[in-house]
Amino acid sequence: MAQRDSDQIVKKDRKFGINWVKSAANIFVALLIFVLGIGVGNGRVAFGSDAIFRKSLQKGLPNNLDYSSVEQVYDLLKLDFDGQLDQTKLLDGLKSGLTQASGDNYTEYFNPEQAKALNDDLNGAFTGIGAKLGKENGAIIIMSPLPGYPAEKVGLRAKDIIAKINDETTQNMTIDEAVKKIRGKVDTEVSLTIIRNDKKLDFKITRQQIIVPSVEYQILDGNIGYLQITQFNTDTTELAQKAANEFKQKNVKGVMLDMRGDPGGYLDAAVDVASLWLPAGKTVLSERRGGVVIKSYEAKGSSTLLGIPTVVLIDGGSASASEIVAGALKDNGVATLIGEKSFGKGSVQNIEKLLDGSALKVTIARWYTPNGQNIDKQGIEPDQKVERSEDDFKNNRDPQKDAAINFLKK
Repeated sequence: MAQRDSDQIVKKDRKFGINWVKSAANIFVALLIFVLGIGVGNGRVAFGSDAIFRKSLQKGLPNNLDYSSVEQVYDLLKLDFDGQLDQTKLLDGLKSGLTQASGDNYTEYFNPEQAKALNDDLNGAFTGIGAKLGKENGAIIIMSPLPGYPAEKVGLRAKDIIAKINDETTQNMTIDEAVKKIRGKVDTEVSLTIIRNDKKLDFKITRQQIIVPSVEYQILDGNIGYLQITQFNTDTTELAQKAANEFKQKNVKGVMLDMRGDPGGYLDAAVDVASLWLPAGKTVLSERRGGVVIKSYEAKGSSTLLGIPTVVLIDGGSASASEIVAGALKDNGVATLIGEKSFGKGSVQNIEKLLDGSALKVTIARWYTPNGQNIDKQGIEPDQKVERSEDDFKNNRDPQKDAAINFLKK
């Protein structure tokens, strides 16, 4: 679909889709600075080849379209509506209606504010206080303050119970609800009432932009490298390569790649991560439109971890880019998948940035694993199914991680 002059395309990004269906882990452990509210429960921002969508932009809107009924609706609203109308919101609604009429959940219009939040999210930038939130015995607690950020600076500690947020009790409040209330604009304040060792403490914390790395890694007992990717962001390639280099230097016995709850992110980052285990030229994924392959993505050949026994942890929150990596490593026979079936998002989107700061995301193709499987709405089945129950979360047990360790120690 073409845009009129006021919405002329000025820039194109390429990313891979994100799905915000939450895994059980995300229900009990969340970041205070996590961006919520845009497409929750749906896939978001995927990137693919340029040529197909770009070609359609050159055609313009059909000259024979009849806009009279649209104008009539607009005029009648202005004439008869009992209340104030916001013209910007009306125009945003018109654009949103066009995408919704496609019938595709992953084709979306983002207004400027939503587009900025989406971009910040994929760059690992958030506005908040910088702490991880959890739940223990029904109470919302600070899991850990992030070093160097407001929560730590004012003296919040792990295991602090959050009793009130801006004088509102957190009793019966979900983690997501607490996150929304603690989030806000940069340089604004949020008040927290904390219970620590049966003492009540009040804190006023100034929100700021938080940069959270998408990759965490460590070497576990038994010389097993643990690599967790929470989302495929702009920093993922560099941090994953750094982890791989350290694992190789320490001659680890095996590697555990944890992508549970990973909703996706940048396509290039997914290809780079898969390339850590694959020789150059091996297929990571292919894109098809109408059943015809339009583009194939191959490993870039870093191969840092090639030959090292590897387990990939997945669950129902693993979607899109994380499914690409899991599928590529499984189909190429370099990793064993443990956990639960992944979400199942097998479509490719392009995102177009518009002059007014808004953005349009359009499904342009379907992606397939190296063995030719499209996992859309099907997901990827693990080689070894291991569930993690709600009781496991509450008691800080992780049978999936335990199963991976046992597998790698064999």
